[in-house]
Amino acid sequence: MDHAEVLARYDREMRAGARPDGPGSRIERTGRLVRQTGPAHGWNGILWSGLDADGADEAIEEQKTHFTGLGLAFEWKVYGHDRPADLARRLVAAGFTPEAEETLMAAETAAVPLGTGAPEGVHILPVTDAAGAGLVADVHEQAFGTDGTRLRQRLLDQLAATPDTVVAVLALAGGTPVAAARMELVPGTAFAGLWGGGTVPAWRRRGVYRALVAHRARIAADRGYRYLQVDASDDSRPVLQRLGFAPLTTTTPYVHLP
Repeated sequence: MDHAEVLARYDREMRAGARPDGPGSRIERTGRLVRQTGPAHGWNGILWSGLDADGADEAIEEQKTHFTGLGLAFEWKVYGHDRPADLARRLVAAGFTPEAEETLMAAETAAVPLGTGAPEGVHILPVTDAAGAGLVADVHEQAFGTDGTRLRQRLLDQLAATPDTVVAVLALAGGTPVAAARMELVPGTAFAGLWGGGTVPAWRRRGVYRALVAHRARIAADRGYRYLQVDASDDSRPVLQRLGFAPLTTTTPYVHLP
């Protein structure tokens, strides 16, 4: 896999050429920016920017005015190769708060070991209804220690309006949910995105996360997606590297509250 070529394609298809990621959201191209605006429980923010030093501060203020006027918190997703080089510093000076840096990783779907199965006693089931979406949010709260309300509503919206673009799964042990994950399938692109892979503390390091990656990779392969991409935390990066994922760049969310 040519890393530079894949990153350029990712920028072109998933950022500059982004599609809305859920019902009620819209992609807006303004100046040298691509942003998504949608409901409060959805993802709102800047997906791509082609700024230079002269116009960056003005563009930042324009986006603050746009989202704040709608009463929305939003995220400016800064990638390691974005310009200007001091974009992150400018965002902090404008009142944005950085969250944890992650690593954008990608793998050719065909190269991921698709035969990796779940540990003994664990079963992976698809999520197709409100009850399942609620369990995904519950696992998310246990795994990451954050509120799953917005995730639950967003997943319900996707399952109702665009079920072909999202795959959500639960891993159950003895009928108890122990892990959950999602996959976003973007029509017209080569990429399927892996999101939200979380395991409750008592079931970590038993191979559940690897099994969820392989399960989603099989679905992506069946649907013709050439690449898998993931924003990997420091915890998941080593596991993903062993499964054939390679780092392409870093990504850091900068959040602005209204």
